[in-house]
Amino acid sequence: MSRVLVLNCGSSSLKYRLFDVPATGEPLVVATGTVEQIGERVPGAPHDHAEALAAAMSDLPLDGLTAVGHRVVHGGLMFSTPALVDDAVVAAISDLVPLAPLHNPANLAGIEVARALLPGIPQVAVFDTAFHRTLSPAASTYAIDAETAERYGIHRYGFHGTSHAIVSRRTAALLGRPLDEVNTITLHLGNGASACAVEGGRSIATSMGLSPLEGLVMGTRSGDLDPAIIFHLHRVAGMPFAEIDNLLNRRSGLVGLAGVNDMRTLLTRRAAGDRAAALAFDVYCRRIRSYVGAYYAELGRLDAITFTAGVGENAPAVRAAALAGLDRLGIAVDPARNDTPERGARVISPPDAPVAVCVVPTDEEWEIASQTLGVVAGGAA
Repeated sequence: MSRVLVLNCGSSSLKYRLFDVPATGEPLVVATGTVEQIGERVPGAPHDHAEALAAAMSDLPLDGLTAVGHRVVHGGLMFSTPALVDDAVVAAISDLVPLAPLHNPANLAGIEVARALLPGIPQVAVFDTAFHRTLSPAASTYAIDAETAERYGIHRYGFHGTSHAIVSRRTAALLGRPLDEVNTITLHLGNGASACAVEGGRSIATSMGLSPLEGLVMGTRSGDLDPAIIFHLHRVAGMPFAEIDNLLNRRSGLVGLAGVNDMRTLLTRRAAGDRAAALAFDVYCRRIRSYVGAYYAELGRLDAITFTAGVGENAPAVRAAALAGLDRLGIAVDPARNDTPERGARVISPPDAPVAVCVVPTDEEWEIASQTLGVVAGGAA
């Protein structure tokens, strides 16, 4: 039996999950929890990640702990696989802070605190970007001056890699086919959202780029837009770049279009005839559909489209609208299967559809735990 603790440190939050993993059979979730409002000067809130993590660990059964796995958002071009944490790895993650200033510092805080509280326990960094290191140069290169791009690390990195990895594997298993034979478009639709074309288990295209801002319409992020909008707002509206950054990351997407970033609320308002909610829904689904078409072309042959994460798993209306009109491509959603309240991995396309449309719950924490144990076992070998 192996026991692994998974930590996901955000700028003001800490999520954790403790697994017991037998040599054979299914893993058991021993404990899970979330600490929020870290450092926000709210009465009773932890002052920093050290206090939050120490409090969480005091309530966890950590006897026999095998390893700690850490979610790290940005691994740049340095990390294509998970890494056993040492001082050099910490320094490398720190060097990548300019590429993920909102995420990597918090991820580092969790690593440093856990190393101090659990000396001698192996710590493993698992990177959101690593799954997308299989992108070809043509798929990962932006068409700007090559020397400038090289100097400043401007490159398509992609994110949500742990989710796309586990969901593509579970899709192949759901279809009863070997992973290396299945081409899948995975749609991770949560408050953050991304699409990925997975060819035989390898990422070949993904919608997020240098940062998580590019691609699909999200809860508060714009996704794709004309870069000239940034300069227009700066030059004509007089908006400082920091304000534009805040606009595109925190006041755009669904919340910018309709004033709400919760899809459940948006759907309720849309059903009641709210025009802004209806437009936001249409923009959201149209963007997904455009990526499905593009990635179908990238893959050449498509076996499955899989919806995952909060919206993808729980919003039948989004699934139906996002794939509407694609019947001639062999893509269709069966209304009865789509609307069922069933949970778990399932197929929602008609039985004879050439392309399977699936819903597969994501489990990024288990993917991190699994990769962590793989690194530790490899190091022990």
